[in-house]
Amino acid sequence: MKKLLLLIHFVLCIIAVSAQNDYEDTVHPFINERSLIKGNERFDVYVPLLENKRIGVVCNHTSIVCNKTHLIDTLLTYKINIKTILTPEHGFKGSEEAGKLINGLNYYKDTIKIISLYGKNKKPTAEQINDIDIIIFDLQDVGCRFYTYISTLEYVMAACIENNKQLIVLDRPNPNNFVAGPVLKNNCKSFVGMQNIPVCYGLTIGEYANMINKENLVKANQCCELSIIPMLNYNRDSIYSLDVAPSPNLQTMQAIRNYPTLCLFEGTPVSVGRGTQDPFEIIGFPAYDKYSKSDKHNGSNNIISFTPKSLKGIAENPPFKDKLCTGRRISIDTNEIVLEYVIDMYKIYPDKSNFFTPMFDLLTGDTEMKKQIIAGKTAQQIRMSWNKEINEYENVRKKYIMY
Repeated sequence: MKKLLLLIHFVLCIIAVSAQNDYEDTVHPFINERSLIKGNERFDVYVPLLENKRIGVVCNHTSIVCNKTHLIDTLLTYKINIKTILTPEHGFKGSEEAGKLINGLNYYKDTIKIISLYGKNKKPTAEQINDIDIIIFDLQDVGCRFYTYISTLEYVMAACIENNKQLIVLDRPNPNNFVAGPVLKNNCKSFVGMQNIPVCYGLTIGEYANMINKENLVKANQCCELSIIPMLNYNRDSIYSLDVAPSPNLQTMQAIRNYPTLCLFEGTPVSVGRGTQDPFEIIGFPAYDKYSKSDKHNGSNNIISFTPKSLKGIAENPPFKDKLCTGRRISIDTNEIVLEYVIDMYKIYPDKSNFFTPMFDLLTGDTEMKKQIIAGKTAQQIRMSWNKEINEYENVRKKYIMY
């Protein structure tokens, strides 16, 4: 019976993916691979591994199978014994704003407990996973070091090592699948940067898990029992339209493509559009239009206006709440960190002494970048200063390319 269910689900997935991609082709100017089969759709490979085991699942609203049903609901149809749901930042439904703590809930007739892996409880405790044999990880990453789902992955891997648990990662596309940005330095490690990798590390989440595991980057001289369920027909040179927004403020593919660059503004007073309908698609601050008149990149026709508002679960207290801002609309289509935007904004910002906050160093992973900008270095000069460490990283990365 289970084999029949697997076959039926697989056929339905092929139909659903094809139908969804027909729709997405009309709304997104991004390449869609109709034949892509994500790791969580390969039931015939991983469902048999879960039979007669006690299962924990790291998941959220992105953990959708075949653009149709949630992974939890799918596994329950196979009578898989799910004991615990572990959720990252933004919660199980992905409806909570960045940084908000999520209280415990229950799922499926209150029989499955939900545990938040955020705040003070970033790593599952021995007590929280003592009744689990295998943990499944299925989250949609966006390929940036400071997007905290890979930090959650690392904490889960550490817990698996410490408590002798098996981990299965269901692989997914990386929508920013390129290598760019400074390599993080040890003095800038935090939850938004736990490993010495560039801002964009150019690996799928399965490849990344394999790299930090085999390179002993999670725990010295220790590896967890890790299995990767690879995608089928994945082309790492394509840009995939995601079927579900990965978090409340990344609602479009353009926002996701802008994110590696615009997130750096979270370490400055500049708004990235939180509290508007266009988060990570616009930047600005009050009276930007006044100070930008000398900016050669900004004619008067390019100025936009926006007023950040409190949006429940998305941006409840955004920068410049209820204040009229002016700024620019951003559309990045290149595989690099476009530092020109940061440099230009620094040049026109009226209070330069307060432009960079401590968060800027944590996001860049490098205390030198702000010094380079202050010193008047060009974007190209700054990017060239990253080359040596990026090349060293690439030598490690290439060992873990699966596709």
